[in-house]
Amino acid sequence: MNKYSFREIEKQGGTDMEITKIIIPTPYDVGDVNAFLVKGEALSIFDVGTKTPTAYEALVHGIKNAGYQLSDIEQVILTHHHPDHAGWIEAFPNARILGHEYIDYWMNKEELLSYRDDFYELQLKKQAVPEEYIQKIIQIRRRMDLYGNTPLTQFIKDRDEIPGHPGLIAYYTPGHAQSHFIFYNQKSKEVIGGDLLLEKIASNPLIEPPVDLSFDRPKSLIQYHESLKFLTSLDITKLYSGHGNDIVDVKELVDVRIQKDLLRTNQVYEILHEPKTVYEVTKELYPNANDYQLGLTLSKTQGYLDLLVKNERIRCEQVGEYELYSRL
Repeated sequence: MNKYSFREIEKQGGTDMEITKIIIPTPYDVGDVNAFLVKGEALSIFDVGTKTPTAYEALVHGIKNAGYQLSDIEQVILTHHHPDHAGWIEAFPNARILGHEYIDYWMNKEELLSYRDDFYELQLKKQAVPEEYIQKIIQIRRRMDLYGNTPLTQFIKDRDEIPGHPGLIAYYTPGHAQSHFIFYNQKSKEVIGGDLLLEKIASNPLIEPPVDLSFDRPKSLIQYHESLKFLTSLDITKLYSGHGNDIVDVKELVDVRIQKDLLRTNQVYEILHEPKTVYEVTKELYPNANDYQLGLTLSKTQGYLDLLVKNERIRCEQVGEYELYSRL
C-alpha cells in the first residue's frame, strides 16, 4: 500500500480555476492543513504546510499526483503567515512568493524576535499573567523552526488581482492572523479561504503584533467578526477551507460562529461580578486548560473582553501595570 493512500486528494474541475486539494499533516492539534494547487494562466499553490519532513513528502506526492513537479510551480501564494500554512516556501525553486507584507517580518526572523518578545511581554503584563508563565509563553511563541525562510517576491494588497489568475481577487481579512487574505474568483464565486472559516472548529483570533510593528494591540476578535461579516457580503458557491472540508453554507456557519462568541461574552460578563484582570477571567472561563494552552486561552478571553468594551457593557482601566475590567 502506498503510504500516502490514506490521504485524500481531490480535483475540482469545470470552473475557471482547476483546483487540486493536497492534504498535509501538521504537528498541531488542529490536524491536517489543506494546500490548493490552482492551474490558470500560471500554476500556483496556495499555502504549503508546516516545515516538517512528513509535510514535505505529502506536498511532493500531491503535486506529482496532479501531474507536476515542485519545479513546475510558478507561484506560492500564502493566505497568512502561520507555520502550518507558510512552512515549505523554499521547496519551490522556480516560484515567486506572494503574500501580505507582514509575512516578510516572520521570514526575517532575527530582526523580529526582539520586538516580538517585547510586544508579548508588555501584553502579558497588562493581562496580569504571573512572571513564570510570561517567560514560558514567550518561549513557545519564539519557536520559529517550522516557518519558511525565503523573503516574499511580491506583496499582495487588499483587492489586488492575483497574477496569472484573471478575476481572482485578494481580500484582506484580519482577525485570525494580521496577515490574512482570502482569494475570491469573481466568475465561479469560489473562495480560497485560509483559516477565516473552518467547518468543524472556530478559528482563534490570536493576539499578534500589529502590521505597523508598534505596541498597540490589534483587537483581533473584533477584526475577525468584521472579516466574517465581509465574507457573507460575497456571493459564494464554495469556500475551500484551510482545514477540513469545503464549505457551501457560508452565511449559516458564520452566524453560528458569531452567535457562539456572543454567548461566550455573556459568560465573561457574568464572571465580572467584581473587577478582574484578563488572567483572572481566563482561569475562570477555562478552568481545565493546561499551562501550554494559556497563550491561546488568554487570546480568546481578551477578545471577549474587547467585544464587551466595544458594546459598552464593561470598562477597562489601567491600574499600575495591569488592565482591570469591570462592569459599567
